[in-house]
Amino acid sequence: MSFESPEWFLLLPGVLLLGWLWRDLRLFSPLRLTLLVLATLCLANPRIELQEDSLDLWVLLDRSDSTEDLVDDGLPEWKRLLEDARPSRRDRLIFHDYAAEIVESGTDGARFTGSRKLTRTALALSHIAALAEEDRPSRVLVFTDGFATEPLHEAADQLEKRGIPLDFRLIRDETLDDFRVSRIDLPVRVQAGEPYLFAVTVRGSQDIEVPLVIRRAGRKLAETSVKLENGVGRAEFTDRIPVTGSFEYEAEVIAEVDAHPGNNRNSRWIEVAGGPRVLLVTRYTDDPLARVLGSLDFTVDVETESMDLDPGRLSGCRAVILNNVPAHEMPQPFLDALDFFVREQAGGFLMAGGKHSFGSGGYFESSIDPLLPVSMELKNEHRKLAVALAIVLDRSGSMSVNVGGGGQTKMDLANSGAAKAIELLGQLDQVCLFAVDSQPETVIPLSHVRNNQDQLMARARKVRSQGGGIFVYEGLKAAWDEIKDVEVGTKHIILFSDAADSEEPGDYKRLLATMKKEGCTVSVIGLGTRADVDAKLLEEIAKLGDGRVFFSDRPMDIPQIFAQETVTIARSAFIDDPVGAQPTGRWAEVSPKPIEWTPRVGGYNLSYAREDATTSLVTTDEYVAPLVAHARRGLGRTAAVSFPLGGEHSAEIRDWDGYADFTQTLTRWLMGLDLPPGIGLRHRLDGSRLTLDLLYDPASWGDRLAARPPRLRLMETGAGATPYDVPWKRIEPGHFSVTRDLDQGSVVRGAIQVGPHALPFGPVTVGSSIEWAFDPERLAELRAVAVQTGGRELIDLSKAWVRPPFRHEIPLRTWLVLALLVGLVAEALVTRTGWKLPLPALPRRQRAPRERRPSRKAKTVEKRGETRPAPPEPAPPPPAAAAESQRRSRYQRAKDRK
Repeated sequence: MSFESPEWFLLLPGVLLLGWLWRDLRLFSPLRLTLLVLATLCLANPRIELQEDSLDLWVLLDRSDSTEDLVDDGLPEWKRLLEDARPSRRDRLIFHDYAAEIVESGTDGARFTGSRKLTRTALALSHIAALAEEDRPSRVLVFTDGFATEPLHEAADQLEKRGIPLDFRLIRDETLDDFRVSRIDLPVRVQAGEPYLFAVTVRGSQDIEVPLVIRRAGRKLAETSVKLENGVGRAEFTDRIPVTGSFEYEAEVIAEVDAHPGNNRNSRWIEVAGGPRVLLVTRYTDDPLARVLGSLDFTVDVETESMDLDPGRLSGCRAVILNNVPAHEMPQPFLDALDFFVREQAGGFLMAGGKHSFGSGGYFESSIDPLLPVSMELKNEHRKLAVALAIVLDRSGSMSVNVGGGGQTKMDLANSGAAKAIELLGQLDQVCLFAVDSQPETVIPLSHVRNNQDQLMARARKVRSQGGGIFVYEGLKAAWDEIKDVEVGTKHIILFSDAADSEEPGDYKRLLATMKKEGCTVSVIGLGTRADVDAKLLEEIAKLGDGRVFFSDRPMDIPQIFAQETVTIARSAFIDDPVGAQPTGRWAEVSPKPIEWTPRVGGYNLSYAREDATTSLVTTDEYVAPLVAHARRGLGRTAAVSFPLGGEHSAEIRDWDGYADFTQTLTRWLMGLDLPPGIGLRHRLDGSRLTLDLLYDPASWGDRLAARPPRLRLMETGAGATPYDVPWKRIEPGHFSVTRDLDQGSVVRGAIQVGPHALPFGPVTVGSSIEWAFDPERLAELRAVAVQTGGRELIDLSKAWVRPPFRHEIPLRTWLVLALLVGLVAEALVTRTGWKLPLPALPRRQRAPRERRPSRKAKTVEKRGETRPAPPEPAPPPPAAAAESQRRSRYQRAKDRK
């Protein structure tokens, strides 16, 4: 028997001492003594330990990509051996499959259907530790190659605490033709312009030289070869990046024969830090805004090649300015990243006016539309002249592929895009729609929109994929033949096609030249990327057609791109005539310093201020449109300057004396508050597990964080991804920490929000080949965990049923409490009512009367010859009194005597 409370033995003497002191308790009563002993045992919580003669054997089968076939081949024999070695029917054999997730193996032989991209052994072990019954001994047997994609120490602590040993059996596909990039040793953060060293470790099955290519931000940086000795080779490089931001390094080995090409690449990100930085994306090679901002105490990062942008350029950035850059020249991932940058990372965003900005640039209903303080959706009376729009849809076989989780096909999304385009047209506009594979089919002949929008949109949604490829020339010719004779102000064709399957271009160059001469433009929406085989053709069609080209490999973006292009043609307006400017007196919300505003501007983008925006400058024409507006979005700030700050129609603004003061002040406001000292962030990536540590000075930050704890927001790449919260774990004063398991190939950005401030970090990426990395450190860690938990590497499966040292404890407190309650009830009944157990009267044994000896005094009287009368005989007690006296207990007689 064991006792849970270590000081239980002190309770009994203490209680007995109190009972001895308090004599009125009369603890000499057997019932009360029993109650006292029961109460003492209840406090001690005794347990009875019993040895269990049964075992639950949990078998984990590694179903990741690197071991799937090996498990399938060996599983029938493993099951037979384990069943034959099972000692008794009380032992249970339980199988679970795991890779990126864990599920119980189906009894019907169903195959594992989860993701196989990761080997999350730690997740599987933690899951078993949670499922194992506490009153039964358990043991874990893992069939794996030993190369987990996450650390195991937390799961090992859980198993050790539960007393569950971990056994493992290695299953490997020994090959002589495998070469891989094992790791890239790269600093997490460096200063701009600081030289640094990074190394690439290559592993292989043969000691030969293998070619190695190093890329930075997608561009080849170095090409060399690595010599392997004892299966390991290492190459070192130096680099220096003069600009701030985050940059991705990628290493790739190119072997002539390789059994696992999936592990030939690895990638890591590095953050180049510096002072406060503003990213200026512009179409102008000599942007006057760059010269003005460059004179301040922060860095201006000018980017004229907008298609080279990626979300990593936002690292270390305080504000982003788009100066007259159209949406189709901006990478969609970068535009998508701006929302998180502003709302969660406390960044600033400014859009400047021009003919390629706002609605004219195709930003209506784009991912950054909600960020702006102005609305780009124009009223019908403010639109351009009537438009004749022809839509050509690819309905080839590739359009029948399902996308997303809602059962929609690519064709459905293209139909939705066409319907959205029709919805955005005005009452005076005309539209026609063609579905093309090898021949064009007229779905909607040229029709006036007027009040027929609902019917036209319904017909657009009924296009179905027919198979084959798309004959681009046939579709363009059919569209041009339909609209070439119509009398409207604008003629435009939208061609939607698969960038990997656009066939039979025909004499498209002559056709496009004719269309351009007649005032018709052509834009292209390509499903795919610029690297696809037919992307060059689509780009050339858009260029010759004097239109725009969009590429997206995310079909869910198609309706949004259709909307952007339609608004650019039909519902946008750039007023190219000079107009007067009138201040509203609201500039003080940006700066307390007054400003002498320009009397007029050379042109502007027509828009409307949103309800939550503050307008500082408006036009004096009939629109009273906002020229300068600003608002707050989450922790960040945004602004819209509707007139051009450079290029065409900006001469009057550039001659304005307050041009520099205005742009500098507005940019400083966008950059937000400086982060106070005494707080910092550290992050590291171990396999697929991200660990974040927030370190702060308790003296300066303790009270603030106690009143308002820090908030961690993460954002992962992917279509439809949204930011989410991750709870912190407080380690000690001055230290918060959190761990997060990431998916293979995912890129994560985040921010720690502390009041009005934010500590941004990322991007952080898990390499796409982590499952095939085969890091020897992971195998060594698995062996260490087995030793820690009392397990071993299992070669002979007949020894899998070894009972661990497990004793089952049965607590007695419940039964003792019940006995104590029964005793208390009995004691109360005796004390309150005087109830006692009736006992039968026993007859007294008859004894012969003894002759009384004379007393000493009587003897003396007898010697003297004196005679005294004998004392009278005592009267016998009444029969009733005698019976009562016999029935009295010893306790009652003692009470009477007292």
